[in-house]
Amino acid sequence: MSLNPKNYASINKQNWNKRTELHVHSKFYDHETFKKGRSSLNEIELHLLGSVKGKKILHLQCHFGQDSISLARLGADVVGLDISDKAIEIAIHQAETENAKAKFICYSVYDLPKEYFHQFDIVYSSYGVIGWLPDINKWASVIANALKPNGQFVFVEFHPIVWMFDNEFNSVTYNYNKSEPIIETEKGSYANTITNEIIESISWNHGLAEVIDSLLKNGLILNDFREYDYSPYNCLQQMEEYESNKFRIKKFGNKIPLVYSLVCNKS
Repeated sequence: MSLNPKNYASINKQNWNKRTELHVHSKFYDHETFKKGRSSLNEIELHLLGSVKGKKILHLQCHFGQDSISLARLGADVVGLDISDKAIEIAIHQAETENAKAKFICYSVYDLPKEYFHQFDIVYSSYGVIGWLPDINKWASVIANALKPNGQFVFVEFHPIVWMFDNEFNSVTYNYNKSEPIIETEKGSYANTITNEIIESISWNHGLAEVIDSLLKNGLILNDFREYDYSPYNCLQQMEEYESNKFRIKKFGNKIPLVYSLVCNKS
């Protein structure tokens, strides 16, 4: 049966509930060492965020809260949001277990303004997030409304070039810019491929111009933009580690960007 893109929110909620059950016990997320104090934050976002001590941070699409709690351990006051109730349940339990200054709420990004309106010093989001959202202008408006005056948006995401290829990186399959929704049924997840769990999802590609233009149109000022020829995660097929915690697609080497980042301020 074909999936209806109009039902993307409920389909992707189920998608991420299934992924959460696979991910929390995976080697990829290594939740046991995280619970013992390992930070999940990477060099890229730590550099962009700077000192977060005393800052109020909204973490959009936080999954089961590892980055949110890592930020709280650095002294931030964090609210993490995710569409998956199973992910939020795990995040709440971990935050309570270690008495972290992190609160978790279960909403879609688009529902945030009407369900939980607060303003923050920093809005943070990273790695594999905007592809689940069809309307990037609406996403940008949520971010702008959630920031205090002079607040900062810190964003790290996989480069849209990555999502043009098929899973094996043998051919260009999808458009660089958003066109039709990408409807997929696959076995397992990037963090756990040894499973018979079938996961259905609906996603969209968003080019850099679309993302940046939407942020600018919603009153944010772009202060920093970078592209990286590596990923801090071994989460795609055909990857190899060329330096510690830096991965590239073997056949491409450093020829294509895998990640980009941007920092915006609200005037």
